Amino acid sequence: MRKPFVEDLNRVGVQDIKENEPLSRHTTWKVGGPADFLINVKTKDELENVMKVINKHKLPWRVIGRGSNLLVRDGGIRGVVIKLDKGFEYFEFQGTKVIAGGGTSTVMLATKTARQGLTGFEFAGGIPGNIGGAVYMNGGAHGSDVSEVLVSAEVLLESGEWVTLSNEQLAFSYRTSVLQKDLRGIVTEATFQLTEGDAVAITDALTRFKDRRRQTQPLQLPCAGSVFRNPAGDFSGRLIEEAGLRGYRIGGAEVSTMHCNFIVNIDQATAQDVLNLIAHVQKTIREKYHVELEPEVQVIGEA
Repeated sequence: MRKPFVEDLNRVGVQDIKENEPLSRHTTWKVGGPADFLINVKTKDELENVMKVINKHKLPWRVIGRGSNLLVRDGGIRGVVIKLDKGFEYFEFQGTKVIAGGGTSTVMLATKTARQGLTGFEFAGGIPGNIGGAVYMNGGAHGSDVSEVLVSAEVLLESGEWVTLSNEQLAFSYRTSVLQKDLRGIVTEATFQLTEGDAVAITDALTRFKDRRRQTQPLQLPCAGSVFRNPAGDFSGRLIEEAGLRGYRIGGAEVSTMHCNFIVNIDQATAQDVLNLIAHVQKTIREKYHVELEPEVQVIGEA
């Protein structure tokens, strides 16, 4: 299967293909086994061709962005992993609207919109992913999220069909969208509606958000952002700290001493170390408080 698949990709001009690529090189947790194939896709035409070849060979596939909010198991991923390359890193202002490619950094776009004097995207200033991933999971922070400002998203469906989905069609809810449930596809572009504001005030607010993250989150260590969703009316970090789990360690994975809803890779952790620690935290909180903590991070791949 490997040789015919790669030959077909080469035949349609796809060249940036890595076989048995360790995904620890592509995730912010720095853990994860190999992908059978990792393809860096440079253009929309190339992406469409990749999907055609994947469908021809009936291979499983998935997209990873900047590898945040993602835990890849140690067995890696069978089939194809797609990454959007620099050709998808772009943005354009049209009045109070901004159009951005799926590979554009959310942090960078938040900075650019602030300097443009547009408000509404400040929440994204500390989300260490890309626009495609933010739309896919309805990324958010500081009381706002993508659903508040998104107009529409351009998506290549698994079938190979290009569609533009409205905010309503994306069926956003807390940290999720229809793309995680019923409609498999790849977000290649998004349009956001923002509001005119004072560039200095917006930039100041963005700076405050960033400073707060730096002061309260262990961003200097390999991690994947918040591990658990907040239960209704409470905070996962507070429950974990109150349960005495601050600094609790399994293998090379540790509940952060800075923010208890973060798990950090402090000593060559494996994905299994992280999974075991997640399970231990869940069990402890369930037994102490009768609360079921639901992971916010996506767990993918094989054991």
